[in-house]
Amino acid sequence: MSVQIQITDEKLHKLYAAMDKHKTKPGPLMPTLHDAQKIFGCVPLEIQKMIATELKESIAKINGVVTFYGQFSIVPKGEKIIGVCLGTACYVRGSQGILDAFADDLKLKVGETSEDGKFTLQATRCIGACGLAPVFTVNETVYGNVSVQKAKEIMKTIR
Repeated sequence: MSVQIQITDEKLHKLYAAMDKHKTKPGPLMPTLHDAQKIFGCVPLEIQKMIATELKESIAKINGVVTFYGQFSIVPKGEKIIGVCLGTACYVRGSQGILDAFADDLKLKVGETSEDGKFTLQATRCIGACGLAPVFTVNETVYGNVSVQKAKEIMKTIR
């Protein structure tokens, strides 16, 4: 089951205020998309169309940017995004087992969001913390030198 996006008048007001601010500067698309992602939790096609109209850009260009960059999503993500690094250093030190443990615990496949909207499970590539391998993140918090057991303990605290 997927989490539903909430498009409210308040959120739309924030988006249009952000676009008005960014339109006065060169290159308004990226900051606008970042704001839209923050406001709505994703940048679905409906929001992309509004941005296209307001910034006088093609929907194809906007959709291309949204689908190219990993920080944007077209579907809502959970409140807590768990990203397990599968880069070489992490992988050879057991990160696949950590990812599997999270998948089992959360009853999610990689890329899925829990029905309650609390968790999204992601497999990531190198996050630049190879000396701490294996690592995973919960939103912006990095957990390093993690074993499957330690990951399970951390999961209990973040629930």
